Amino acid sequence: MEVGIVARKGNPRAASLAADVRDAVRERGVSVWLDEVTAEYLDAEPGRSVEELAGCDLVVAVGGDGTFLFAARNADGTPVLGVNLGEVGFLNAVPPDDAESAVLAEVERFQDGGMTVREAPRLTAYVDGWSSLPAANEIVVGGERRGHGGGIDYELRVNDSLYSGGHADGVLVATPTGSTAYNLSERGPLVHPGVSTLIINEMCAEGGMPPIAVDPDSTVTVSVTSSGPTVVVSDGRNPRELTGAVEIDIRRAETPMRIAGPEADFFEALGKLS
Repeated sequence: MEVGIVARKGNPRAASLAADVRDAVRERGVSVWLDEVTAEYLDAEPGRSVEELAGCDLVVAVGGDGTFLFAARNADGTPVLGVNLGEVGFLNAVPPDDAESAVLAEVERFQDGGMTVREAPRLTAYVDGWSSLPAANEIVVGGERRGHGGGIDYELRVNDSLYSGGHADGVLVATPTGSTAYNLSERGPLVHPGVSTLIINEMCAEGGMPPIAVDPDSTVTVSVTSSGPTVVVSDGRNPRELTGAVEIDIRRAETPMRIAGPEADFFEALGKLS
């Protein structure tokens, strides 16, 4: 078994906790390593590239939900266990005092063949032979800029059926995980992680329709008819600029995000948003 550990960049407490978890796992005779940035911060043995997380059997993310998503993006389907730094997150369910015991429990379950893993959908955008990085939160299709003089002209279809269209700053398609992120800031609905759906939310639309929840296996198509640049963004990263009329299909990615360890209290985490 191999365990990879990623800590929040530049956070001394996260780095120290990561080192404690590493040492505890090694005492069990299991191969374990820190990412390069954390290892360098601790002046420890050389770390390894986060791109190697996909080859591990378990990934431990120490930090906030952002650290968890960073680790999960590089893990690409490898189960991730999230350790928070004292605050309740939607993905990082393990408090710092329980970090070592929680990780060791998952190591033992893996060795016994019984590690419990929950799956959460991710999204991929496709256009003209290109595909985005899988998004755990949302895919956004928008103009080069927002507001007056920006945005896109578009038609929005679900499984080839027209739902809406006109002009908007953009269109956002979110998973239940992403319902509490960008979608919420655009007045979209909260969705419990146990609900299997995708959320479609038009951003500052001139007219348009209310946000809608659709079947998770739906294909959402955004046909952009305006001539200005169109930008496709996955979880706020790696923007792809497209020019001219273009059609973007968004659907569930083949590989989901896999979450190990105890489940976070969704409603307790919601209380941290206010």
